[in-house]
Amino acid sequence: MPPMVTLRRCQPGDSAAILAIVNDAAEAYRGHIPADRWHEPYMPADELERELAAGVEFWGYEEAGALVGVMGVQDVRDVALIRHAYVATALRGRGIGARLLGHLLAQTTRPVLVGTWAAATWAVRFYERHGFRLVAPAEKERLLRAYWTIPDRQIDTSVVLADARWRRLHPSSDTPRQQEDPS
Repeated sequence: MPPMVTLRRCQPGDSAAILAIVNDAAEAYRGHIPADRWHEPYMPADELERELAAGVEFWGYEEAGALVGVMGVQDVRDVALIRHAYVATALRGRGIGARLLGHLLAQTTRPVLVGTWAAATWAVRFYERHGFRLVAPAEKERLLRAYWTIPDRQIDTSVVLADARWRRLHPSSDTPRQQEDPS
């Protein structure tokens, strides 16, 4: 019999499990993101507290009573941002991230944006498989400055992906390779 699975809003008592999942899964960034942006642990407890205080709401994928994946959503002005999406390394490739993303997308009527490291090509592909598209570089910088609070170095080394709702409202934001051919 398969283990009991639950998608649920994370509670204050889940902080240690959230940090364990984030810091385990973020090991994938080691050697890929700029060395000056890597730190140990990748997300310390005080950073998680700041994210929660800023309105990031974490949802968890629980299997057999243990959190094994987390994904945050944060409403900022007129959009929803997907934040801190991680699945325990040992359980990747089983659709956990897709289920979390699908759940969060179904919970909002706002356009959705995702920021991630440009070097995290696996993350970019994940979001593209789920209908997100990279925005043009100039638009990326504008969006990162408008909706996120991150240092310039992170802006320089990140990308933004937008869902279909965003693209319908802002058709010129797609990268040139994604815009439809007018012929």
